[in-house]
Amino acid sequence: MPKPYDPDSRWLGAVMHAAFFLLLGGALARFLLRHPGEPRTPWIFALSLTLAVLHLLGPALSGPAPSRPATGPTRRRLAWLGLVVVVWTVLVVLAPSFAWCAVPLFYTGLRTLPARAALVLVTLLTVLVVAAQFRLAGGFDPNLLLAPPAVAALAAGVFLHTERQAARQRALIDDLIRTRRELAASERREGTLAERQRLSMEIHDTLAQGLSSQRMLLQAAERVWESDPGKARTHVRGAASVAEHNLAEARRFVHDLAPADLARGGGLEAALRALAARESGDHLTVRVHVDGGGRAPLLPDRVQSALLRIAQGALANVREHAGAATAALTLTLLDDQAVLDVTDDGHGFEPAALPDAPAGARGHGLPAMRARLRQLGGALTVESAPGEGTALSAAVPLEAPRTDPSDPGGGSSVADASDPHQAPR
Repeated sequence: MPKPYDPDSRWLGAVMHAAFFLLLGGALARFLLRHPGEPRTPWIFALSLTLAVLHLLGPALSGPAPSRPATGPTRRRLAWLGLVVVVWTVLVVLAPSFAWCAVPLFYTGLRTLPARAALVLVTLLTVLVVAAQFRLAGGFDPNLLLAPPAVAALAAGVFLHTERQAARQRALIDDLIRTRRELAASERREGTLAERQRLSMEIHDTLAQGLSSQRMLLQAAERVWESDPGKARTHVRGAASVAEHNLAEARRFVHDLAPADLARGGGLEAALRALAARESGDHLTVRVHVDGGGRAPLLPDRVQSALLRIAQGALANVREHAGAATAALTLTLLDDQAVLDVTDDGHGFEPAALPDAPAGARGHGLPAMRARLRQLGGALTVESAPGEGTALSAAVPLEAPRTDPSDPGGGSSVADASDPHQAPR
């Protein structure tokens, strides 16, 4: 099987080149010392120089080291390898001491050819080495018969095992990269779905509620337009005020900032009071009570944003469905949690009769609140009965307060403020 080129094998190639030139130089020196002045000496010297030049200029003559495409080595590289083997064979026939130059050639053949063809080449080279060693020894020697095949088998086995290990590692890396890409795509899809859910909750808790308030105010103005123009103008001004607030919400909604009431400063308590003032009118009075010892501004921004959105959604439900005369927002800050209670004296309902998921144009309120609280590790409790009003409680866990005496806050810090741009999602 064709083997892909590994850039990390360059150092091994350099070692093999150095070993080849050392073996070639040693064999040439041995021949010149043992056979000075022989007629074949010029040929030996010329063939040694040719083999050295071929080996040195191999990448330039045959192209760069192959990347092992599925089609196998290129013709130029095959021609180069064949020329090197032929020159070496002629040199071994003339001077058997050059036989051990075959060891680096094993590596060259294994690196260039597919596994089966490389093993055939290694076998042929080993046969030539054994024959050359017998010529040098002048007789039979079992060690000369067994040593070259053992060296060739060891070199081929180690090389092929290393290549297969590298191929498995490359396959594993490819699988990991593919898995990471699939995981990233899955996370993008989940992020898209989460963003859609966030958008639906934000639209319900801001724009939809504001539009509903405007519609009710304009309908009220239309009913008294002729009989009480002053009151009608009051309703229209109220609708304009709600529209202005909705516009501010929409702009911050687009930029994914904090709710408009929180952006004005003053923290959650001021935002709840602004909300209560805006929701209070002729038919509904909203009161606010905060039991936090001045700790409300220290709540993490995303907790403040979530509780304000829940208060908005709860009052929207009170206004549209409860028929209540009064409602109360109570924020309680404990050591380990923040609790927002919304109560009203409306006609109530049966919580068990509500569907788990919204259906139709209505029904996003309670599921949206539960979704917000789940993202913060909190919980929503709803207590109601027909004719007895409704009590809604949203609890969000907080980090334990710091108790370091050196803390200038006196151990009353609730949690570190998170990024103000991180609205609950």
